[in-house]
Amino acid sequence: MTTATKTILVTGATGTLGRPLCARLAADGHEVRELSRRSPSHPVDLRRGTGLDRALAGVDTVVHCASSPRGGDEEAARVLIAGARRAGVRHLVHISIVGVDRVPLGYYRAKLAVERQVEESGLGWTVLRATQFHDLVDRILTAAAKVPLVLPLPAGVSDQPVEVTEVAARLAELAAGDPAGRVPDLGGPEVRTFADLARAHLAATGRTRRVLSLPLAGRAYRAFRAGGHLAPGHATGRVTFEEYLAARGASARGGAPV
Repeated sequence: MTTATKTILVTGATGTLGRPLCARLAADGHEVRELSRRSPSHPVDLRRGTGLDRALAGVDTVVHCASSPRGGDEEAARVLIAGARRAGVRHLVHISIVGVDRVPLGYYRAKLAVERQVEESGLGWTVLRATQFHDLVDRILTAAAKVPLVLPLPAGVSDQPVEVTEVAARLAELAAGDPAGRVPDLGGPEVRTFADLARAHLAATGRTRRVLSLPLAGRAYRAFRAGGHLAPGHATGRVTFEEYLAARGASARGGAPV
């Protein structure tokens, strides 16, 4: 495996995953170029591509973390891949989501389409799929708890949340290496029912709610209920949801951003 210091560009560098990834790459001695619409050094809107060629000049590896549930991922990937070809980028690493090929959700379909673009790009490529981050589950449960007295949840759905810094560490390892194609999924340490996760969240946040499981309709719900988004055979993460919540609470009490 190649381990020499590289010039690595990270898209979505100011996002939930991009921030710890950039920090990890820099700590490992790589030259890191942080690209996002709000980046102070490389402010690029990937759907337009203005400034992209300058950002990619001399780059060995691109780690593509930029994504939006509001749409535009496929167009952004096309622009990025075209720029990477022009710049002679050797390795394109892409982070995706477990279940994009099994859950018929619009956002997941777009993520799967981007995977295919990466695979057909003509560049050396690596794709890692991960389960949902602790942060996402936290935000979902925080929003659900705004309902008075009860905490409504989709019945029969489980999740396997993973710590984002563990995903960042794995991406940094892949970016430092050679193109590897589709690598094994990265899942959190435990498959938990949403009701169980909700009770842990209520205990950590000091709220009192009755957990209310509601059956839903639709193909996406049925796929989630069937566990299409889970990777129980790849439960390689170590940080549990309770440990994430405890660290989050400690950070908040210390006055640091949560």
